[in-house]
Amino acid sequence: MQKIIEDYRSAGLSERTKAALDFSCKLTHSPGKVSKDDTDNLKNLGFSDREILDICQVTAYFNFVNRMADGLGIELEE
Repeated sequence: MQKIIEDYRSAGLSERTKAALDFSCKLTHSPGKVSKDDTDNLKNLGFSDREILDICQVTAYFNFVNRMADGLGIELEE
């Protein structure tokens, strides 16, 4: 698990899992740059529309919760 946290790209994950994490990172760090090419890439790797929606929803939820906690000065438990 620690290897995934430190560098998921070299943690021996499947290409499909790495693509999902790449998409999630892009959606987190530069959401305005997410394009149809990104979702097409996931579809080409076998992700369904529902699975892509799930990735977006989970990513958005965690970003929301973290930003709310940061904005309110709440320290989350480890």
